Amino acid sequence: MRTRERGSATTEVVLLTPVLLFLVMLIVQFGLWYHAEHIAHAAAQEGVRAARLEGSTADAGRSRASDFLAHLGPTIVQEPVVSATRDGDTAVVSVQGHAVAVVPGFSLPVHARASSPVERFREDPG
Repeated sequence: MRTRERGSATTEVVLLTPVLLFLVMLIVQFGLWYHAEHIAHAAAQEGVRAARLEGSTADAGRSRASDFLAHLGPTIVQEPVVSATRDGDTAVVSVQGHAVAVVPGFSLPVHARASSPVERFREDPG
């Protein structure tokens, strides 16, 4: 009876190892996506801080967010697209891209948006 079960442990290990490795890779992939989301949000906030200053422009915010991404997450957020708008009241910076892929063919999108009121000097009416 014991001769029929010989080698069954080896077969189980051979079958379960790829599944366990795939699960570990998925955990790493979602961790990288979470990190990329945080970097994108930080870049959007940094860009909106630059765009909201008195006398600044939307291009200054877009440039600051792009520089922030280039320094902090050049490989984490892939294919980043930064857009910025500013009107008389509000500055908005958006960052889009993809998280770096560890699992082949598994690309998670990254989106971040930050907005803030524009700084304006107002004279004291009194």
